[in-house]
Amino acid sequence: MSSSLIERIHLIQDSLPESVKLIAVSKKVSAAAVREAYAAGIRDFGESRIQEAESKIEQLQDLSGISWHFIGHLQSNKAKKALSSFQWLHSVDSLKLAQRLNLLAPELGVSPKICLQVKILPDSNKSGWTIQQLLDDLVELNLCQSLQIEGLMTIPPLGLDSSEVVDVFNRTRELIAEINERSLSNIKMKQLSMGMSQDYQLAIQSGATMVRLGTILFGERYL
Repeated sequence: MSSSLIERIHLIQDSLPESVKLIAVSKKVSAAAVREAYAAGIRDFGESRIQEAESKIEQLQDLSGISWHFIGHLQSNKAKKALSSFQWLHSVDSLKLAQRLNLLAPELGVSPKICLQVKILPDSNKSGWTIQQLLDDLVELNLCQSLQIEGLMTIPPLGLDSSEVVDVFNRTRELIAEINERSLSNIKMKQLSMGMSQDYQLAIQSGATMVRLGTILFGERYL
């Protein structure tokens, strides 16, 4: 096992508040490296490509208590495969996709935990709801009884300064409060999936409950 990987993992783990879950982003990382991270105490891993993830998950079936999080753009035609492999889907980015997942989940006997992806600022490089679109779709989303809609996920646009990034994170936290005030029966927002290697500390200050870290953990193997 790589001592540097263990050291990086333990440093990050020790720096995180107990309220924050560390998701190790293991895309482009070998199954062997994931196994090392697991041995160092990581239990939550994030993947963004279905085919790559399926192979890795198959190789790591012996690891008990492991939880797989899908964090990449999810195409509707890959929804069934995602439901079969992942306990968490962080990147549900449209009502149409949510409704498809809701239709498929009972067939597979699963009830996935869902984060809805939002774009706080306009960003042509990202998918997701705008704030108003999400608020408009809440009644329909609440009918998706086979999904556990537990939170929001956001990624700030590239090129923002620190104060602008914080504004995005704070607005996402405020949006969760706004949604919860509507007292919807099937939408109980308690998770904020935001913050990556370059901005996770800002995200934690703004209330993140999940941070998605790859490069800072796996280093060159991640690249």
